[in-house]
Amino acid sequence: MSENELKQVTIDYYVNLQRIKKAETGNNPELDYQIRVVKNKLASLGIPSEEYEM
Repeated sequence: MSENELKQVTIDYYVNLQRIKKAETGNNPELDYQIRVVKNKLASLGIPSEEYEM
């Protein structure tokens, strides 16, 4: 997998988690944790997660 492909997959995953978070009506600690992990991955790839937040 190239770096560009890795970046795109990570962005897509983050966006999907954001959609789930928006639809979630309760407290979901696992979802919050997964979002934090992906935000750190995006940061390590030099991608600001704020551009993809809903």
